[in-house]
Amino acid sequence: MRIEIVNRQRMFRLAMPALRQVAAALAAKAATGEVWRAVTVIVVDDAGIEPFNRSVFGRGGPTDVISQRYAPVPGEPAGLVGELVVNAERAWQAGRRAGWSPSRELALYLAHGLDHLVGEDDATPAGFRRMRRRELRWLSVLRVPRLLPGPRQSGRRLRDRMARPTVP
Repeated sequence: MRIEIVNRQRMFRLAMPALRQVAAALAAKAATGEVWRAVTVIVVDDAGIEPFNRSVFGRGGPTDVISQRYAPVPGEPAGLVGELVVNAERAWQAGRRAGWSPSRELALYLAHGLDHLVGEDDATPAGFRRMRRRELRWLSVLRVPRLLPGPRQSGRRLRDRMARPTVP
């Protein structure tokens, strides 16, 4: 399986090899009976995920993760081809609020997006609970390294950006 990581945000430093390793480990957990061909992980911030959210769901504002599954191109080998757009800024904020590391929160976004790529749905409360249990179980056996070593900005500039209101 090919995993491509694309960093389209400049707010946080990313541990790219670790991010690729975590994505591969979670993809292996998620793929129950399906073969992965390629997954692209695009890392963005709040401003970067908004156009994806508007394009895919018709909603404005930031979100945590968006996943899209694509049909294989005719003549190409079979297998899952997908794209995850994950929000590093949201992971930094939400992880700290949840009492765990932003890296763990980002890994949770990866797990959730991969769960959607294999066909899971969280449109109902029961579906959401089922997915969340699976994702937390995957993370419990995975040692999540520091994926987000820290912000590139510091001091007042970062605090000002983080203090702006967010849309869930």
